[in-house]
Amino acid sequence: MDKLARYHKAVEFLSSLDNRPRKDYMTDRNDPAIYLERTKYFLKTAGVKTDGFKFIHITGTAGKGTVATMVANILWTAGKKAGVFTSPHVTTPIEEIAADEKYIPPLEFARIVEALKPHIAKCAEKGFEWHPSYFEVSLAVALIYFQKMRCEWVVLEVGAGGRYDATNFIRKPVITAITNIDYDHVQLLGKTLTKIAFGKAGIIKRGSIFWTSEKRPGLLKMFRLVCRMAGAKFNSLPRSKSADEANARLASAIAQNAGIDEKYISEGIRTARLPARFEIVDRKPLTIIDGAHNRIKMADTARKVKELNYRKLNLVIGIAANKNHNDILRLIVPFADRIFFTRIKGRQREFADPKKLAVIAKKYMKRGTQFRIIENPRAAMKTALGSAGKNDAVLATGSFFIAGEIRRVWFSKNWILKHRQSS
Repeated sequence: MDKLARYHKAVEFLSSLDNRPRKDYMTDRNDPAIYLERTKYFLKTAGVKTDGFKFIHITGTAGKGTVATMVANILWTAGKKAGVFTSPHVTTPIEEIAADEKYIPPLEFARIVEALKPHIAKCAEKGFEWHPSYFEVSLAVALIYFQKMRCEWVVLEVGAGGRYDATNFIRKPVITAITNIDYDHVQLLGKTLTKIAFGKAGIIKRGSIFWTSEKRPGLLKMFRLVCRMAGAKFNSLPRSKSADEANARLASAIAQNAGIDEKYISEGIRTARLPARFEIVDRKPLTIIDGAHNRIKMADTARKVKELNYRKLNLVIGIAANKNHNDILRLIVPFADRIFFTRIKGRQREFADPKKLAVIAKKYMKRGTQFRIIENPRAAMKTALGSAGKNDAVLATGSFFIAGEIRRVWFSKNWILKHRQSS
């Protein structure tokens, strides 16, 4: 079996975990603690050692993956041994795990997954609700790899929320951070900003240094109280002009508390790269791939579009079924001259019917905007590019899964696996 075949077999096994009878990750609102307890039991069963790591734990509604990547890149720039775990991946699972400036090697990923199989089976013997999920096993793969790479620092991005997230097994993080609070994953975290914020504040632990870019006075008051009760040091950053500036400031503050010199901080932020974050993949026409999938992220995408210089905008968009479609569409649709509504079929994540998206979007379309329904994302992108002039812009957005599917046209899965980087 060649290396890539072994890797693909491991990925197929991981994907199968989400088809087994178990408590789906973060969907049981009545017993949310099970996910964290299950993770702790699985890590203990598998013998995963984490006490030697200096953890930086980051959550928030938007920007947490970007901040985590910036912090990791700063640490690497400073010559530190560091690992970073982010999710979801855009194209292939090795993108979630990186150390020493490279993604985990595909063969190493496969070896660790294979070694974990007996421990996964042992957990399942305890009951179906104890069967680890894809996310929990991916986290274990990352921690084992970071241990092998002798990482001093480990940067973890929360999967969803914070308090009951699998990544919250950490007992003594050095630094914790919340980027911001807005409405997302409301079916999991609650329908009010207060409930969402309280869930995310669960990562704040005794002795840690806490930072946030959030600006709402009521939420800051809550974070300050949680810090006081937990024995953590509260810090908040001044208001920024943009999400990019806020993310950079937060990453800088975290790195300073990690003892990193300013020259490495500025260089690390400047050179940090994360795929599908308003990523320009071509220039004629200007072609952008973006994973914005909630209100706060799409607001930032719309701000960036407004700053671009183009003649007409072709928009390719698909949105998951469980998102607030109206909030997302009203922010980006007014900029579009042509819209191609699409979706992905056959995956665990259900997508909104493109026809229904079109109905919602009509009230936000400017006069003369044309639209089409093209079910296949790559076909939609091909059509959008084909109808664009050299001075036009093409934007694919609405979902990381849509972004990842379309991004393969420029960076194939095999290219990423070979180079262990996204671009």
